[in-house]
Amino acid sequence: MDLGERLDKIWDRISDEDFLANKGVANEVRYYVFDYEPCDELVVREKIKALEKQNNKDADGFQIVEFDLYKIIIGILEERGYIDKCIKFEETKGQDYLYNAVGKLLRLTNDDNLIVNHIVNNTPDKSVVFLTGVGKAFPFVRSHNVLNNLHQVLDKVPVVMFYPGRWNGQTLELFGTINDGNYYRAFPLVD
Repeated sequence: MDLGERLDKIWDRISDEDFLANKGVANEVRYYVFDYEPCDELVVREKIKALEKQNNKDADGFQIVEFDLYKIIIGILEERGYIDKCIKFEETKGQDYLYNAVGKLLRLTNDDNLIVNHIVNNTPDKSVVFLTGVGKAFPFVRSHNVLNNLHQVLDKVPVVMFYPGRWNGQTLELFGTINDGNYYRAFPLVD
């Protein structure tokens, strides 16, 4: 099935009652991945905008809520006044130091992960969460870490990660070349 056909099936999938109930056969929380070729990023972004525009939360019974991981990171850095510091870190100490410093600031390995907290605190009931900006957020944020941490605290609504790369049901491969880690708790959004 080509990308256009897969994109056209998203609305039917996310508006399905079973999907919105967010529970699987064994009552597991349902997380989904929509993977695509990185060269199709702009097409996927346009489809997401169209789905958001199509969505009428009152008539549909749910609201699409998009969280762009990159925008969340930039927002946190701006809020804390760290943008200029990050630029200086990269210039004087290098990219690796910058990545580690930003990771610590965002508390990526803690239970108090600022990205996860932002998503949880801004997700209304009766919504469908779209996680986007995965490619833009790399290497600051690894998508499998976000999914693993989010999976532990957000179980009231379905979560869909739009992933520029390959996901084979076990392993995420960002841009089709970078092993982004194992994540096996998700399901394909569209087969």
